[in-house]
Amino acid sequence: MAAALLAWVDIGLAGDGHGGDHERARQALEAGEVLPLRTIIERVERDYPGQVIEVELEREHGRWEYDIKLLRSGGSLVKLRIDARDGRILGVKGRQAVGQGERSRRAGDEH
Repeated sequence: MAAALLAWVDIGLAGDGHGGDHERARQALEAGEVLPLRTIIERVERDYPGQVIEVELEREHGRWEYDIKLLRSGGSLVKLRIDARDGRILGVKGRQAVGQGERSRRAGDEH
């Protein structure tokens, strides 16, 4: 059951909850305003190894942003905020949220 929970990805669209956001997101993808989710997840998995557990696409500060939560080895949770247009990391929260350089650190080594 734990593996099934970790494999679960919730793709939510923040907004009014009336279904219009899904259509807006689809239109944004077709218009080239956002990168496909698969592209974003591939980049995240490369730079932040772990299991993606939640994804949201939101319109924030006049731009589309992906909010992604992932579970790292050792149980740490990292939250990423990503510009949906170009895939830039806008923010990272969580323990061991260093990115590629973190791979060389030992799991128990916390500074």
